[in-house]
Amino acid sequence: MRRLVWSLMSVAALALAGCGNSSDSSQGATTQGSEAAAPSAAPTAAAPAKANAITGSVTLRDNPQVSPEAKLQLTLIDVAAQDATPLATKTVDSANTFPLSFEVEFNPADVNPSGTYVLKAELIDGDRHYTPPLQSTVLTNGAPTQVSIQLAAQQTAGEKELAAFTAVQKQIGGMKISNGTKLEDKVSRGWQVFREAGEVKFIREQVDYGDQGFTSTDYAYKGGKPWVVVQQKKSSKDAKPSATNRAAWNQDGQLVLKTTEAGGKSSALSDDDAASLQKQGQSILNLATGGKGK
Repeated sequence: MRRLVWSLMSVAALALAGCGNSSDSSQGATTQGSEAAAPSAAPTAAAPAKANAITGSVTLRDNPQVSPEAKLQLTLIDVAAQDATPLATKTVDSANTFPLSFEVEFNPADVNPSGTYVLKAELIDGDRHYTPPLQSTVLTNGAPTQVSIQLAAQQTAGEKELAAFTAVQKQIGGMKISNGTKLEDKVSRGWQVFREAGEVKFIREQVDYGDQGFTSTDYAYKGGKPWVVVQQKKSSKDAKPSATNRAAWNQDGQLVLKTTEAGGKSSALSDDDAASLQKQGQSILNLATGGKGK
C-alpha cells in the first residue's frame, strides 16, 4: 500500500514539473535561496550557566544615589553547615552603576550536595548599608546558579537613634513636667524638664540671645547623659529656622549622627559643633536639676 501511495505522489510531481516553464524554475530557485538563509537569522541561544560560578545582576530599590566609594560584598555560604566558612567571596569596588553584573567563582569539588547555599549580597556606601529583603538560594536542591538580587537601603546607626528619639518626643506629654528660667547678661533662658520614673528623659530649652538670635533645642537623655540633640537656630523666637543641627550618640558614647540642614540642603555637622551640642545638653541638665542630673 505504501508503494502505491509513493508512486502516485511521484507521478503527480512529474506532471506538475512538466507543466512548469523557465520562469517558474527561476522563482523556485529564489525561494530555496531564501529558505537556506533563514537559519542564520535565528536568535543566538543564551550562553549556558558556568559550572564553577554564580552569576547574575544587582539592582537597588528606589534608585538611590550611590557614591563612587560604594563597595558590593558577595558571599557564597552554606547556611546549613555548622562551619560558617564561605565557599567563595568577592568584593566589587566602585559599585555605583546599576544594574551591576557579577560573577562569583567557586571550586565545585567543595560543594556539599546536601548543603543549603545562599549568595549573600551587601552594598556599603559610607554609613549606609543596602541588603536584600530575602537571601538568594543557589546551587543545590534544584536552586539556580544565575540570580537577580534587589537591595534595599537600611537605616544608618544615626537614623535609628533619631527614630527612637522621635518616639520618645511623642510621649513627653504623659511625663511629669517641671519648668525653669534664668536671666543672664543679654541672654534669657527658659526650659521644661520631662521626667519618667524619677529620671530625666527630655528637656526642651529656648534661649533668647537678643540681637544675636534665638535657639530652640530638644535634648533627650539616657543614663543621665545627652543622647540626641536637635537644635533650631532662628533670628528671633517667631522666625523660621535658618538652620537645624542634629547630633546623636550610641550607648557606648560614640557619635553616630551629625547633620546640619540649612536652605533646604543637608550636610555633615562638624565634630566640634556636635561636641558643643553635647556640652550644652550636659549644662542644661545640670542647671535644670541643680547638679543632680535627675
